[in-house]
Amino acid sequence: MSLYFKYLKILFKSQMQYRTSFWLLSLGQFFVPFSVFAGLYFLFERFGQIKGWSFYEVALCFAVIHMAFAISECFARGFDSFSSLVRDGNFDRLLVRPRGTIMQVIGSKFEFTRVGRLIQSVVVLIWAVSNLPIEWTIAKVCTLLFMVVSGVFIFTGIFILAATLCFWTIQGLEVANIFTDGGREMAQYPLNIYHKWVSKFFTFVIPFGCVNYLPLLYLLDRNEGSGLMHMLAPVAGILFIIPCVLVWSIGVKHYRSTGS
Repeated sequence: MSLYFKYLKILFKSQMQYRTSFWLLSLGQFFVPFSVFAGLYFLFERFGQIKGWSFYEVALCFAVIHMAFAISECFARGFDSFSSLVRDGNFDRLLVRPRGTIMQVIGSKFEFTRVGRLIQSVVVLIWAVSNLPIEWTIAKVCTLLFMVVSGVFIFTGIFILAATLCFWTIQGLEVANIFTDGGREMAQYPLNIYHKWVSKFFTFVIPFGCVNYLPLLYLLDRNEGSGLMHMLAPVAGILFIIPCVLVWSIGVKHYRSTGS
């Protein structure tokens, strides 16, 4: 962990060398997601509810997913831009160093400007929670925190899987954005508004449903979501990182240098 924090400190200092650029980018990251949230707001202004979900309930879902995505994009950006390491042959250097490849790749790049997107999500979260009649308990607070943590692990896992493809394709594939950016846009709504095959795929294969739907039922005290299973559903999202790391290990073993 000491190495990880050294990476964090060095890259933060390097980005702060151009403070004006840093703060302008952070400001942009704060306002850009508002266009998406504005679309959500006007949708509910027109239709009132979506399949039994109110605006503030969906806003809570929106805030959790965007918060998780912002944190993951900030701290796992090394995997999102991994193709450049393979294409330029720089991944070879990582293999001869006495540290794990995951630690080195995740520490190769941080996007601290994503703090703007994170702050925007926190604002939406506070607004949604203050307008929902939720009787908060320690269990519900922990569930909400685990929803965000679980989302971070899921998005990080998807970034790892997308990076693993680069061992065979060299270049990053845009199809991976279906599950990163596309997954974020889809998971900002409760999964039961989609077709059953979609909700099943994004619950049992890529477990977004364990972040934005099942624990949400528990928080809102809906009859079908009051059980312990729904409260502990975010654990499945955290465990999703395990097969992703195993796939990464397989990819590293099959890596053939591209030179530089």
